[in-house]
Amino acid sequence: MRSWSAPELPRLPGSGHRLRLYDTAAREVREVGPAGESPGEARMYVCGVTPYDATHLGHANTYVAFDMVNRVWRDAGHRVHYVQNATDVDDPLLERAEAIGADWRELAASEIDKYRGDMAALRVLPPRDYVAVTEVIDEIAETVVRLREKGVAYELDGDVYFSVAAAPKFGAVSGCTEAEMLELFGERGGDPGRPGKRNRLDWLLWRAERPGEPSWPSPLGRGRPGWHIECTTIALANLGPGFDLMGGGSDLVFPHHEMGASEGHIATGEWPFARSVVHSGMVALDGEKMSKSRGNLVFVSELRRELDPMAIRLALLANHYRADWEWTPALGRAAAERLARWRAAVARDRGPDARPVLAQVRERLADDLDTPGALAAVDAWAAAEGDDPDAPGLVRDLADALLGVAL
Repeated sequence: MRSWSAPELPRLPGSGHRLRLYDTAAREVREVGPAGESPGEARMYVCGVTPYDATHLGHANTYVAFDMVNRVWRDAGHRVHYVQNATDVDDPLLERAEAIGADWRELAASEIDKYRGDMAALRVLPPRDYVAVTEVIDEIAETVVRLREKGVAYELDGDVYFSVAAAPKFGAVSGCTEAEMLELFGERGGDPGRPGKRNRLDWLLWRAERPGEPSWPSPLGRGRPGWHIECTTIALANLGPGFDLMGGGSDLVFPHHEMGASEGHIATGEWPFARSVVHSGMVALDGEKMSKSRGNLVFVSELRRELDPMAIRLALLANHYRADWEWTPALGRAAAERLARWRAAVARDRGPDARPVLAQVRERLADDLDTPGALAAVDAWAAAEGDDPDAPGLVRDLADALLGVAL
């Protein structure tokens, strides 16, 4: 599937530091990226959108956060293999299409196109592989067949379920108790109450054909994939087991990333599925988490009519990537003012020596993506006076290459 256009990054003098992030599974801040001392290829999978409505600020917060990971890795000299999916067939999409009287394929295509436009406007570096679920149905079915052959899957009225009892590492990603798992599973697309399941936490791998729903032929019979197995298959096909980072919003810790990790473990025999599991925080509006189900959304495409996309990006970067925070119009105004100050500063014919601010930004970003600290370093430079004619250009370049902000 077509991704979006990639901005050309300026080359900066020297190189950045190895990146340290909070690993959800390890419960600590630790180095993430290729093993070994020399730069190598960093492999990252970030779960994409289910395209039944336009990109909102919660989405943007996640994808800008992992764009920062991409940029810091590149600055450290790594090649980055970034993979992202689009869940272009799933219950929420089908329900939305029916509610508005649209064809589900057309709705998905339209919303993916909006998403591409929003990501390009926010200067998010595109994934090398942008994969729609509907492009890889056969491959997903093959993964389910492999799991069934390993004896970890069973059928229930034509559907195929993963048996949680066959997953020895289940719980290692989230650290949730069984009670917490059952609550979250029910809230986030699971079916803990379905009669006939061996365990309430068993999850759907393949959904047998239902009247009026899209389906595809497969060795499992006509049907469509469950949610978690889609990302597992796409990640393994493009990155292989033991890739460097699996990412997404914190609402994916359980069940999505937990269940995907167990699927990958059983399918390949290798653990961990991803060497690091990293999550961004949630964005709220009016005291509630921003979500499509609640309808309390700030859409990026609409916000772009009021704010420069670079101001939107600065507003996102003003919050630490794994913090939960609330959007207010005041944050947008503050970001627009910061953008104006930075642009005025780099428009001068000279300024303070920029080498220290480059070093400070690199240091802050490598330390668990401390973007507020990085912005503060540029703020301090912009507020100071100096007579270095090369400084404004270097700050313009570092803002672009490291922060994704075009000045």
